[in-house]
Amino acid sequence: MRSHTTFRQLEIFEAIARLGSFTRASEELYLTQPTVSMQMKKLTEAVGVPLIEQVGKKLHLTPDGQHLAQATREIFSTLDRFAMSVAERKGLKQGQLSLMAITTASYFAPRLLGEFSKLYPGIDVSLRVTNKEQVLASMADGLDDLYFVGQPPEDIDVVATPIMDNPIVVLAAPEHPLAHRKKIPLDRIAAEPWLMREKGSGTRNAIERMFSGHGLNIHPRLELGSNEAIKQAILVGLGISALSRDTLALNQPGQFAELDVEGFPIRRHWYAVYPAARQLSVVARAFLEYLLDRAEAAPAAAVGKRSPEAKDVNH
Repeated sequence: MRSHTTFRQLEIFEAIARLGSFTRASEELYLTQPTVSMQMKKLTEAVGVPLIEQVGKKLHLTPDGQHLAQATREIFSTLDRFAMSVAERKGLKQGQLSLMAITTASYFAPRLLGEFSKLYPGIDVSLRVTNKEQVLASMADGLDDLYFVGQPPEDIDVVATPIMDNPIVVLAAPEHPLAHRKKIPLDRIAAEPWLMREKGSGTRNAIERMFSGHGLNIHPRLELGSNEAIKQAILVGLGISALSRDTLALNQPGQFAELDVEGFPIRRHWYAVYPAARQLSVVARAFLEYLLDRAEAAPAAAVGKRSPEAKDVNH
């Protein structure tokens, strides 16, 4: 097999196995789909057994394909460790940093990466922004260096470091009748028409825990799949919502009313997370140190404090 299998073929196979799609693999690797298909055909011929089967419109790994996918991940992990040792000898003049974040983190993550890239222009930084389920799937497989999440997972052994405050605030249109009212009771705000993220969203879970802890339930008028869609619905008067204050980063002051509601803001943090079994590269360690140094230098109200708490979250 070694004499007929190329590193590129394994790279293509790993992408297909991870993404479940020839098309998405070709897009990620900047290859044409015919090239991807041809290389997979050559790899299958080289190993002598089927690796992928298609059931309907979905791709599935065969048992042999699953074994090869695991072996490929181990090969790439070994190469990453080698690259890390080389980078340590060279310092931080060059290297790679792979990050993944839930969608709400997209309001601040590019800014952090921009600042870091100015300090270390030779480091190649990539950021993937996606939904919570895909972030957790990637985290379980250890595919990226660090992950930005609002709540560390409970079923994956990770090291989670708080890096910024992430308050959840209640938002309404500026002309809303409650916009200038002080200390709005929870039972009063629960009666409003609510606009919510999809079930499973970390923000939604935090909101529902807040209300249920006071014996209250809220009944969403609409469930929407993005913060921007919720913000637009607020502005046209469809209801109120509670979102991370970071979602207002690109809006003009006064465009939304932040309601003064009992129990809000909900105090949360943004975390930089990585699997506990993963050894951070020198570049990833430098980026994490940069985040912590930035947190210490920022006003206490704006950013989480550095703590003993690069903490293990082991559930």
